[in-house]
Amino acid sequence: MTETHISQEMRDAIGSIERQSVSFPLAESDIRKWAMAVYYPEPPPRLFWDAEYAATTRYGGIVAPEDFNPFAWMSADGPAKVRQGDIGVTSREIRLGITPPPVTNQLNGGVEVDFGVRMRPGDTISSVTRLHSYTEREGRLGLMLFTTSETVWTTQNDEVVKTSRDIHIRY
Repeated sequence: MTETHISQEMRDAIGSIERQSVSFPLAESDIRKWAMAVYYPEPPPRLFWDAEYAATTRYGGIVAPEDFNPFAWMSADGPAKVRQGDIGVTSREIRLGITPPPVTNQLNGGVEVDFGVRMRPGDTISSVTRLHSYTEREGRLGLMLFTTSETVWTTQNDEVVKTSRDIHIRY
């Protein structure tokens, strides 16, 4: 039998929800402050803070920058609580209640993002992160486990704001 880090229990967990959250309704001031911070020292584009100007654009009003994070400070669920399994090489499996793989090291394998509709003042954003896949490849340091999580943000109208896939390499 070929060596593998991926157990049947891990395969069965693919598609499971790792975490989910709902934002507070977005406020124009949240969008404006975010834009001011990310464009500093330059002024942010008027689309993010000038309602009169934004009304003349294809968006018909103020929208958030695509990188805006409505969960940056706190979600509607309350302050973030660090729980058992939230941090560490095997945190994903611990959160899912399954036996972790025999790995001790982790690297960031990158993030892919596809954007959908723009976030607007008044929107409430839901975030759902699911275990997307496990794959393996032999590397210089031995067998590497590639773990991908997929997070989908949607508006209160079920419109997709963005889909991101985070890849972690463990060995």
